Amino acid sequence: MHNSNSGRPKVAIIDPNTLTVLGLKQILQNVLPIMRVDTFGSFVELMVNKPDDYFHYFVAMNIVLENKDFFTEHRRKTIVLTLSLDTMSQLSDFNCLCTNVPEKELVRSILMLQQHAHGDGKNLPPMPNILKQKILSDREIEVMSLIVQGFINKEIADKLNIGLATVITHRKNIMDKLGMKSVSALTIYAVMHGYVDINKI
Repeated sequence: MHNSNSGRPKVAIIDPNTLTVLGLKQILQNVLPIMRVDTFGSFVELMVNKPDDYFHYFVAMNIVLENKDFFTEHRRKTIVLTLSLDTMSQLSDFNCLCTNVPEKELVRSILMLQQHAHGDGKNLPPMPNILKQKILSDREIEVMSLIVQGFINKEIADKLNIGLATVITHRKNIMDKLGMKSVSALTIYAVMHGYVDINKI
């Protein structure tokens, strides 16, 4: 079967925990819409699927520890998925991502990794044109930026000197235009497009 996505850079998630894999895949596809995300339940599965084709490996910590030689050799590509911050010290040479945190924190960590690893996205392939287009009005961008920074509707209304109903309408329009359902997805969009500084979220 020929894959029409073959030109897109690929990342692999290697983790036996199905829920971790599904959740992370969803977030990564939002953060890196140009990436193709493949998932593997074990190291063996990765090895039979051309492991060198992948830009990054997001790997469960136990799999990294069991196959340390391979991942140490590919340390720059490897991001270790840990459940707690204290285990990260064992793997201090690796980039680690703690997955056992609220969604907002996890999204922020992935965005930080993405910006840090790719020099503000300079090493990433260009965004597809549809994603580059300016979809939102200036006012919608202002509202989105405040939503992402954690302000509630009433505070947004006060800051922008508009009515509460107007804020709610803007919110709905923003979500509809971008086809998004959650504030996390909105956060990713806002940071990736440079509408809001990651340090403010």
